[in-house]
Amino acid sequence: MSGGSRLAPGRLSSGWSVRFMHNAAVGWSLLLRQPPAHGHRAAWPPRSRLAWWAAGSLLAFVVAKVLVDAWTIGHVRQLPAPLVAIFGYVTDLGLSGWFLVPLGTALLLIAAVSAPDAPRYVRDTWTALSIRIGFLFLAVAVPGLTVSIVKRLIGRARPFVEGHDTFAYQLFVWRPDYASLPSGHTTTAFAVAVAVGAMWPRARAVVFTLAALIGISRVVVGAHHPSDIVAGAVFGAMGALLVRNWYVDRRLGFVAAPDGSVRALRWPSWQRLRRVARRMRWQERTA
Repeated sequence: MSGGSRLAPGRLSSGWSVRFMHNAAVGWSLLLRQPPAHGHRAAWPPRSRLAWWAAGSLLAFVVAKVLVDAWTIGHVRQLPAPLVAIFGYVTDLGLSGWFLVPLGTALLLIAAVSAPDAPRYVRDTWTALSIRIGFLFLAVAVPGLTVSIVKRLIGRARPFVEGHDTFAYQLFVWRPDYASLPSGHTTTAFAVAVAVGAMWPRARAVVFTLAALIGISRVVVGAHHPSDIVAGAVFGAMGALLVRNWYVDRRLGFVAAPDGSVRALRWPSWQRLRRVARRMRWQERTA
């Protein structure tokens, strides 16, 4: 008995780790291999409208780069220090860790506690939560990771580089002082705004206002040019929309109407869980 008790903790720890890794691997492999659902694809705007949006974004970037960047950076350096300090706190809200760390931790915890022998309503609840949290995680991580690589390949000089020139580039140098275009903080902010707005439409005004303030803060603190902000906003928004439509096409967390409009499915609530649990127990007693 004593020998068995000494081995139990090790066996328990090993078994928990194996189950944790198995659940996480199986869950994500099933998600990534999920085929699109027939007849339930999200409708993108007409190509003509997409072309106008692309042209408008490019025009805004070019105008900002040619006419606004140098003028703005010159005036930003004259702003009062207290104002810059305030925007310094705002700019930190664009760090991806504020979103990816808690979302990733939540996904790991769900993978750890989920069990194949749990009641069906419990497994369905964990699945629903992991789908929605996974969407928020990927909608921020995918454009953020893409931009973190692209900006270092483009190699645009930041405003604080000595002898600064708004047209200074060093391609493929992979240096933080030459990683200005696009703005990573702004990419994260607008990806979060699109993702949160897709899940909770009533929050769109708040999250997009905050995203705009984060983008402005990157210019105020001297880390980016205005054209970097335009590019980051476009990257973040489009990246999150691509992730959303990937989920919509597979009916994961979202559903597309016949006209192509998208609606987020409801999150599990404690009231609904209690109703399902009571119904399941009643079915088990009457079976």
